Amino acid sequence: MNQLKTTGIVLSRTNYGEADRILTMLTPDYGKLRAIARGVRREKSKLAGGIELFSISQISLIRGRGELNTLISTRLIKHYGNIVKDLGRTMLAYELIKQLNRVTEDEPEPEYFELLQNTFSALDDPTIDTNLIKVWFAMQLLRLGGHTPNIQTDVAGNKLVLDDIYNFDFESMSFVSMPNGRFTANHIKLLRLGFGPYQPKVLQQVGGIDSLLIDVIPLVQTMLKTHIRL
Repeated sequence: MNQLKTTGIVLSRTNYGEADRILTMLTPDYGKLRAIARGVRREKSKLAGGIELFSISQISLIRGRGELNTLISTRLIKHYGNIVKDLGRTMLAYELIKQLNRVTEDEPEPEYFELLQNTFSALDDPTIDTNLIKVWFAMQLLRLGGHTPNIQTDVAGNKLVLDDIYNFDFESMSFVSMPNGRFTANHIKLLRLGFGPYQPKVLQQVGGIDSLLIDVIPLVQTMLKTHIRL
């Protein structure tokens, strides 16, 4: 019997037959796995508690001959329950899960699992602004996809400096020094943090974050549409 044990996050679930459900799960060890959870929609199913949305679970599966495996046991590790207490956070969580599911192949890097785990953690914290979480998630998708902008030097190769003002050139993915530019050193600091290893709770400490997001959100959204096509 070819059995797998790993940690999983449910990306999507589809009802099948009278009581079954087909799941797509993201794992750090095997990428995406599709599995059928037999009888999971029955009231006393032992599988149901371990495959909640917005959760991290320990899962065991039997490998199928094709791409569909069979889920045989689950154990809930962490459920981010505050997400479902707020409609806006719930809808954003659904949206970000769908985005990640669309942009990843069957065997994405383990960093995508970590990204989704950190996203749930941020959404579970009601003190973190959802707009910040959304733009941070977009920056991380761009980074993992190999589309980090040049946030060290300008289009001419000169080091970005504190006193200059810049516009952004999407063709070169670099900043251009302009007397009437839109982006300051604080915008660039936020981008450096967002494209780096830092989580939303750290980004939220940047001074004037609310006004900075007004400019940074459309900038990052355009990058995402250009390179990730979301």
